[in-house]
Amino acid sequence: MLKIDMYIKFNIIKEVFMNPLFQVASQFNIEGEPFYAKQYGNGHINRTYLVKCKTDGGEVKYILQQINHTVFKNVENLMKNIVAVTNHIYKIMVESNEDIENALRVIKTKDGKDYLQDKGKSYELLNSGKYPEFNCIKGDDGHFYRLYNFVENGIGIETKATIEEFRSSALGFARFQKYLDSFDASVLYETIPNFHNTVVRFENFKKAIEKDVANRAKNVAEEIEKYASRKHYTNVVVDLLESGEIPTRVTHNDTKLNNVLINLKTLNPVTVIDLDTVMSGSLLYDFGDSIRSGATTGAEDEKDLTKVNFSLELFEAYVDGFMSELADRITDKETELLAFGAILMTYECGLRFLTDYLENDVYFRVHRENHNLDRTRTQMKLVEDMEKVLPKMNEIVYKYKNKYSK
Repeated sequence: MLKIDMYIKFNIIKEVFMNPLFQVASQFNIEGEPFYAKQYGNGHINRTYLVKCKTDGGEVKYILQQINHTVFKNVENLMKNIVAVTNHIYKIMVESNEDIENALRVIKTKDGKDYLQDKGKSYELLNSGKYPEFNCIKGDDGHFYRLYNFVENGIGIETKATIEEFRSSALGFARFQKYLDSFDASVLYETIPNFHNTVVRFENFKKAIEKDVANRAKNVAEEIEKYASRKHYTNVVVDLLESGEIPTRVTHNDTKLNNVLINLKTLNPVTVIDLDTVMSGSLLYDFGDSIRSGATTGAEDEKDLTKVNFSLELFEAYVDGFMSELADRITDKETELLAFGAILMTYECGLRFLTDYLENDVYFRVHRENHNLDRTRTQMKLVEDMEKVLPKMNEIVYKYKNKYSK
């Protein structure tokens, strides 16, 4: 029996020593000893791992992420944004007697930092390619990691949402806005410059047409004309932010359905995740991106445009949830432009896909020929659908604004 116990203990120690992610996790203020680490989720930018640690009372779970230093070059400023925002939300939740177990928290390293720049043995092992199961991002100046608590009872929905699920996502993102209503957005760093500056996006589009590096412009004359003819959309929100006619707020900037965790039993939103693009901007951006990605019957890269239609039913469900939390906080000008925000964000995303297609697919990951072209066509189809029903969309916005205003 003694030999068996020693054999088991030896293999546990060997596994801890051999698994480089255990070494990474152990440099943070974790409870217990790590015994499990595997890739988690399907994010495209960073690498995410579920880490489990054994404690005297059972086990504790964490989310370990390798930050993509190629995309986010200033990791320090990125993490300052995330820590400031999550700390503020936590403070508001405590003051409101809410369940703080649902709060996303950044766990510091053992030397008190918000992230780890690993240049040790674990970096050498992971960077060598000997652990393909971890799919690590290679880097010459070390690997960058952060650690979060694992939020239980919520999942990010990867499939098309039901009406109830989409309304729940609206509640989640609206509460995110409400929590940060008292936060000074001007202190946030710009992690991706001009991310939703549609004027700059249009200038990049023009340059891509002029350079035509892949000799593709001749194949997409119709698409170019459709996007170029809507140039007047590009400066609307940018100008209003600059003039102060609409407030500059904290914005998430990636409000896809799977970035809010939802309890599928209660259909209550649990927490908002993926905060890398948290910056200052307009509430119209976040609302619009949710509608762009969620209020549609087809996939973002659907080839058959007859399957891609804007759903007023889903739009109404989202507006209902959104206004139930924010009706008294959203300004008159924001209300007036809320439906337009959905058109603008869909237009901007399609413009980016078309620009990348013209530049020979250098930014968005593509998995087939003309992948970006298929994407840009679906976005324009949604833009055209929304333009046709914009009066009805505005009617829905004001219906729920009035319903929930006190």
